[in-house]
Amino acid sequence: METARNLKSEHSSNFPAIFMRLSNTFWKMNQYPLLKWVMLIIGLPVYVISFFIYLFKRKNDTHKQLRQDLAAELAQADVKGQLIDKHIEQLKRKHSFFGQNVSEQQTNQEAEKLAEAEFQKLLEEKVAEMMMLNSEERLSFASTMQSLIRQPLFVALTLIPGVLLYLLILLYFNPYIKYIFERLISSLFVIIGVAFFVFTILYISPFDPAANILGVTATKEQIAAFNQIYGLDQPYWAQLWQAITGIFTFDLGSSFAGNEDVIDSIARKIPITLILTFIALLLAVVVAIPIGIISATKSNSFLDYTLMFIALIGLSIPNFWQGLIFILTFSIELKWLPATFTPGNWLSIIMPAVVLGTGLMASIARMTRSSTLEVINEDYIITARAKGLSERHILWRHAFGNALIPIITVIGLMFGGMLGGAAVTEKVFNISGIGSYIVDKQFIPDIPSIMGGVVYIAITISIVNLLIDIMYAFIDPRIRSKMKQY
Repeated sequence: METARNLKSEHSSNFPAIFMRLSNTFWKMNQYPLLKWVMLIIGLPVYVISFFIYLFKRKNDTHKQLRQDLAAELAQADVKGQLIDKHIEQLKRKHSFFGQNVSEQQTNQEAEKLAEAEFQKLLEEKVAEMMMLNSEERLSFASTMQSLIRQPLFVALTLIPGVLLYLLILLYFNPYIKYIFERLISSLFVIIGVAFFVFTILYISPFDPAANILGVTATKEQIAAFNQIYGLDQPYWAQLWQAITGIFTFDLGSSFAGNEDVIDSIARKIPITLILTFIALLLAVVVAIPIGIISATKSNSFLDYTLMFIALIGLSIPNFWQGLIFILTFSIELKWLPATFTPGNWLSIIMPAVVLGTGLMASIARMTRSSTLEVINEDYIITARAKGLSERHILWRHAFGNALIPIITVIGLMFGGMLGGAAVTEKVFNISGIGSYIVDKQFIPDIPSIMGGVVYIAITISIVNLLIDIMYAFIDPRIRSKMKQY
């Protein structure tokens, strides 16, 4: 009922539309417990001001006065006494049926409790009925605050203390912005979780960084001095807090080995890994999707079996073995391509990109075939054929878009695996990327370097997954309609 009145008031009110939307969005957000608490925390000054206004308005609350009047009428009619008599009679019959020996005082006390609960329920029902007949609304803190947010003057006066609250409500105006914002918040928790688990695993690791770097001849004083310099003598929670804050402030200090600035090292190494990964991804998509579509349109043919057999081989080949075979064939024997990566020489990135993208290429091809086969057998595709549309028009206009969702999902999942698996390819082709950097540092263990490398890879994967989630909304109209529903 309250929702209907809110929607109706949006059209009938003389207030500016933006304040009506602000008020109604606040009411919708207030239905979710997590958002409700977040709004309370960031908009506490506004809530405090609204609470005092609510206390002032409650003095003239018609619900309270109506409840008192109806309670007096029911008491004059001795409704409660009748309810007590009814429950006493019911309890006596129950005790007699079960053979229970209960004193009259206990029976009366239990009957009074039951009668009181029933009386209050009856009173609330009558009050609600009377207020509905009078077209009145019960005053509550939520309704008071909603009506205040509808007032331009109140928003203007509380704009400075409530700027975070109003910004959050504005973010929820647009379903697309809300969708992106919620994904960003989820990614933030993922990044913090990754940082926590990586640091904890490194902290409980049996490896001793000081002993590994200084060597077996190091004295206790030298090890203690090393631990003090790098903060390894601090408690677990202090080190964890320093590591997490360092990630978000881009200040992870110096690496244990080499005394290099961790952020500078990662900034030098992560671009080549990302370039390698994106080239491999682009290559896999360009090659695999047409192969999958051709295989689906020629299903159960010799061409279909051949292409899927090759894709299965691509899934089964280990990266390091494929890399070595490529080096032996294309570098040593044919001398077409350089065996190791050289910055500035784009020919040297061809073999690493193909090796890294082979597994993804095979997965995308198989998923494209499976998804396309499922779609082209749907009823609406059969209807399109019955209308006389060409196969090419049906495939690209009606089938391919609907088949893209699982393909994009596979690409997103495999992208993270490619970033993680890039270390093997980088080692084979002597690429100084983030993957090989983490592998080199993990046996020390160089905690700042590993933390930075792993967490910034996780950030990259989170951004890619966010982009894929956004692509879902633009590809599938069903997802767009769900986004618009709150």
